[in-house]
Amino acid sequence: MGGSSGASSGGGSGTSGTAGTAGSAPILEAKLVTSGPDGFWQVGTWTEASGTADVTVNDAAVAQTFDGFGGTFNEKGWSVLSLLSPSERDRAIRLLFDAQDGARLLYGRIPIGASDYALSAYTDNETAGDLTMQNFSIARDKENLIPYVKAALAINPRLHLWGTPWTPPTWMKDNGAMNGGNMKDEPELLQALALYITKWVQAYAAEGIGIEVIHHQNEPGYTTNYPSCLWTASLYAKFIGTYLGPTFASQNVSAQIYLGTMSNADAGKDGTILSTVTADTTAMTYVKGFGLQWNMINSVAGLKAYDRPIVQTEHKCGNYPWNPSGFPAFNPDKAPNDYAYAVESWGYIRDWIRAGTTQYSAWNMVLDTAGKNLDSVRAWPQNALMTVDTTEKTLTVTPAYYVFRHVSQYVDPGAKVVGTTGGDALAFKNPDGSLVAVLHNSGSSAKSTTLAIGGKQLQFMVPANGFATVNPQ
Repeated sequence: MGGSSGASSGGGSGTSGTAGTAGSAPILEAKLVTSGPDGFWQVGTWTEASGTADVTVNDAAVAQTFDGFGGTFNEKGWSVLSLLSPSERDRAIRLLFDAQDGARLLYGRIPIGASDYALSAYTDNETAGDLTMQNFSIARDKENLIPYVKAALAINPRLHLWGTPWTPPTWMKDNGAMNGGNMKDEPELLQALALYITKWVQAYAAEGIGIEVIHHQNEPGYTTNYPSCLWTASLYAKFIGTYLGPTFASQNVSAQIYLGTMSNADAGKDGTILSTVTADTTAMTYVKGFGLQWNMINSVAGLKAYDRPIVQTEHKCGNYPWNPSGFPAFNPDKAPNDYAYAVESWGYIRDWIRAGTTQYSAWNMVLDTAGKNLDSVRAWPQNALMTVDTTEKTLTVTPAYYVFRHVSQYVDPGAKVVGTTGGDALAFKNPDGSLVAVLHNSGSSAKSTTLAIGGKQLQFMVPANGFATVNPQ
């Protein structure tokens, strides 16, 4: 499959787990799929065995409900997908969103204005002082964002979509620029921003794109060399409770407000925002969930008391400029998109699910092979689930994609995370009672593994430094 050795399409034997949508054929599900450095998404078989299990699934040990995986729609992704032939572009979208032959991503994040992976910086209203949003427009979105979203909806019309701005319009900030600056604490500007976000939800609805959730600022504790904005904790709470929540109510906007997307700045501002907003009774009447970026896993435990979804909003993208110990040397010219990053990705997904997240989102689904963003000061080429060679106009499915697919494809919305003992594994119990287990073999040799699951002992091979998804029912 597209640039990945030994890959085959999904599907396979068995009809367990998921029924098709109304009027469609049932989804065929493989009972065992493995991936390793020498081959991805290999459909195999297990045999029933006896003796001591290497990994045991305990479906009586029930943790959180897990709703599924997602990814982010960015302009750069669609711009490079558009270089492919129509059949290859369609294949890429199907690999991401299809239930039988893809990763079955169920959630999609959409930037409100430019993200750091836009083609250039913009907002949807740069007319200074336009407090009533007369000049609000999603014309730019119709070029590279909305076609991307609609292509995904054509595969899964039930895709759950949510939005977040990286920056408000520049005239609402104290530096008047796209990058950095502070949101002004001025009533008319706060109300204008609430209206701006409302208009965005309504404009997308007019395009046939329903937005279910809004996180009103990406990483409010970071000022960066791409679109960004700082917020104080008290202003964050006031905006939700006094402006955004009431405006959504008065405009009959059904999109829910989440407290996100938090990312732990050096000064801990985002953590302070969490504690300030959760202590604000007025704001919390509108907050229906929490959105945490990759470095906020330690905040999950404390948020469980609020009994609302805790969404991991952005997967760690690899190839770090600060080059932490234990990771390969930073490459300033090109994202590695290698197998080591796939294994690293497994660790993040596993740890967040064990911590209690209810959703998990990839960052970029598709980029060019370089992976660079709008930051002209600090180059940070970032990994993606797929890449496009813009010269050869070819698609490559990266190893990290298969790690996501190993966990995402057969785990149904509303599944319960259940316990495992022994080995490096995750397990889920789907709403229909079927069980799914995902295992990682970190050893340098393929391993014969026995899994105790659903009253059976199943034996199969897991590739060296590889993965197995077992879907036995």
